[in-house]
Amino acid sequence: MGIVKISDPMHENLRHASAALNRSINAQAEHWLRVGMLAELHPELRYSDICQLLIRAEQQRETDPRHHKETA
Repeated sequence: MGIVKISDPMHENLRHASAALNRSINAQAEHWLRVGMLAELHPELRYSDICQLLIRAEQQRETDPRHHKETA
């Protein structure tokens, strides 16, 4: 984990968006980072397409047996 410095106006945008969407500021920032990264990698996709990709990836991650930790 590292520290990322952002401008005050961007932090304010994060604060408002995270409150509106019931996410932590860090979770909101990570969401925007994921969306932005996918938008750059796949410029042909719309925002809704990118969100569907993220949802499918999470569903696959949840069903992947390697994702689940063994309990002792």
